[in-house]
Amino acid sequence: MLPKIGFVGVGRMGAAMARRLHECGLPVAAVYDVRPDAARSLAAELGATAADTLAAVTAAAEVIITVVSDDAAQLGVFAETGDSLLAGARGKVFVNCATLSPSTHVEVERRVRAAAGASLEACMASSIPQARAGTLYLMCGGSREVFERVKPVLEKLSAEPRYIGATGQAAQVKALVNMVMNINTAALAEGLGLGAALGLELTLLREVFAQTGAASQVLKTDGEDMQQRAHDCFFSAAHAAKDSGIAWRLGCEAGLHLPLAAATKLQYERMIALGLGELDKSGVAELTFKGRHG
Repeated sequence: MLPKIGFVGVGRMGAAMARRLHECGLPVAAVYDVRPDAARSLAAELGATAADTLAAVTAAAEVIITVVSDDAAQLGVFAETGDSLLAGARGKVFVNCATLSPSTHVEVERRVRAAAGASLEACMASSIPQARAGTLYLMCGGSREVFERVKPVLEKLSAEPRYIGATGQAAQVKALVNMVMNINTAALAEGLGLGAALGLELTLLREVFAQTGAASQVLKTDGEDMQQRAHDCFFSAAHAAKDSGIAWRLGCEAGLHLPLAAATKLQYERMIALGLGELDKSGVAELTFKGRHG
């Protein structure tokens, strides 16, 4: 029998995941968001309940998926007092998909276990189109038994969910993935920005990049967008700043000097300061092309 699913956080990514599971025949029983209108709209679409409280999501579902914005929001939905997903958590499984500090995943697991529930971190290294297609790259951390327990659900979202190890380790790997991706994005923006300043034809330059050591996945996904100033958001600059900060702090804790990570973090923080934080991460090119925001 398929488990009933609850969702907490139904922004672009959470809503895409909920739609995917609904289309795969999994019953999405309840959805919750800090924006009630978003929850009500998605609930009407999926035939779910728009929960007024977090506790109501836990009561309605057996597997609860959280896709929230940051560490504070994650700890808030698992608050130890007041309205919380922990109310009635006994026997429930919480799959936490946001990009968070590893220590936050560890603390959430502690709280859930104290409430006789189970949790799993399922960090995502893909975007909204992959969520809709069921091809997310999921990196999972926590108990292997919990991973196997919810794997049939995860396989509707990911062609091959990857078990990484103990709680916190998947978040560490995700932080490194995003650190390298964000550095690549910022570097590509500088390369194209300099190319434009030199008067080079950027389509030709991108084609040369693609055939040489400058090739990257970011070139495929963001290069044309940087050239055309097409920054519709799939992964926001604000999220890039947050994730770059997580990786940079991990480096500090490990006693490492990471100058590229630090510089990239500052670039995305500058975008936020300029009011560009809701642009896609490709919008970092706005800081490197002459005559834009640089």
